[in-house]
Amino acid sequence: MDDTLRMSASGAAARPTREEAEAAVRTLLRWAGEDPGREGLRGTPDRVVRSFEEFFAGYAVDPVALLERTFEETDGYDEIVLLRDIRLESYCEHHMVPIIGRAHVAYLPHRRVVGISKLARVVDAYAKRLQLQEKLTAQIANVIAEVLQPRGVAVMIEAAHQCMSTRGIHKPGSSMVTSRMLGAFRDDPSTRRELLAMIGWSQGGAE
Repeated sequence: MDDTLRMSASGAAARPTREEAEAAVRTLLRWAGEDPGREGLRGTPDRVVRSFEEFFAGYAVDPVALLERTFEETDGYDEIVLLRDIRLESYCEHHMVPIIGRAHVAYLPHRRVVGISKLARVVDAYAKRLQLQEKLTAQIANVIAEVLQPRGVAVMIEAAHQCMSTRGIHKPGSSMVTSRMLGAFRDDPSTRRELLAMIGWSQGGAE
């Protein structure tokens, strides 16, 4: 069977080897008009592959497992828990260029809370994959709702897309805002207003 059609035991296409990945980078360099054998580019395939391991580390992380360790000794705390301004770095699945921005993640606890670093790690787990911002926003909110089962979850992301600023329409300075509201944040306008005030957003979006 052709090596390019290797299949894993599960029936999915097998992950290429590091050598195959580096060969693919050399192919792209040649396609761009470069000589991958010249001095400045000899180490580039290895560096690009190592960069991809960092850029797309989220595929190796289980967001559910990150949230499963919770704490119940909260003395009855049941108000908003909000982690603001989480630095977000992701990559557009259409053009594989950066999406850079910030995320705000909030939930209303129901008897248990999770360490705040886990919220940031969940953001990274989904962001460090090829993404659409809309899907990324929903994934973060949905997994928090599924695992913690709080009274409400809210995720808001504001980000700049380099597929808009460095190619195509070339509109630097623009940003995209997405939100996902579940439970009380969706159903109770006063709770939603309180959250937006804590973040510094108006009802219509970022101020």
